[in-house]
Amino acid sequence: MIDHVDIGRVLFLDIETVSVKPAFDQLNSDLQNLWTTKANQIMRARENPLSEEEVEEVFTDRAGIYAEFGKIVCISVGAVFRDKQSKKLKIRLKSFADSNERQLLHDFSKLLFEHYNNTSQYFLCGHNIREFDIPYICRRMVINQLPLPGMLQLAGKKPWETKYLLDTMELWKFGDYKSYTSLKLLAAVLDFPSPKDDIDGSNVGRVYWEEKDLDRISLYCEKDVLATAQLFLRYQRKPLFEEDQVIHIREHA
Repeated sequence: MIDHVDIGRVLFLDIETVSVKPAFDQLNSDLQNLWTTKANQIMRARENPLSEEEVEEVFTDRAGIYAEFGKIVCISVGAVFRDKQSKKLKIRLKSFADSNERQLLHDFSKLLFEHYNNTSQYFLCGHNIREFDIPYICRRMVINQLPLPGMLQLAGKKPWETKYLLDTMELWKFGDYKSYTSLKLLAAVLDFPSPKDDIDGSNVGRVYWEEKDLDRISLYCEKDVLATAQLFLRYQRKPLFEEDQVIHIREHA
């Protein structure tokens, strides 16, 4: 599976996203029209076009998952190292969280440029990272006119040229592409602590726009990163991280 991968060369990551504006009526007229079209596509099972109120509701509930209508408010990462004194593996968790998305992406890409810019030596790992996190990050970096680090230079690459992107959901599929398997479900099945004990993805927008609580969102995101690392260890049939092996670094903006 991934037995050959040195966990010390893996950067685990997860992102949290929200709608680009707190409400539909704050979009400019062009984006309002484009979202109305998008909302009707999302709800295409409906026989009649959505009402204005329904379009607004879909924006509140769903806009954050589309890079054209959402933005990133947090990227959390986890790096594993061996403690010199205890000789135990430890994981260091850190969040890039900022209301200024461009600054957040700049800081995250600086990490990749400086420490993870060799795709033959390092890996990025996340749950559903290929379908969501990585494309979303790349699109928002283009929108913010930032250069893509080597790890994110994916245009024109064949699947075997991006083996450094380790997707824990894809690994679970074993070639079966019929369904999505959540990190929470795998935590229950493989018996490691669930990452969901505070908010969930549907609450992130509210916590951000109404409570302005980036610290809470960061901690939630870091728990997902830790759960992904635990899942990675399960795949390698190795012991899980205990509480004293987890370090949260509080340096985000």
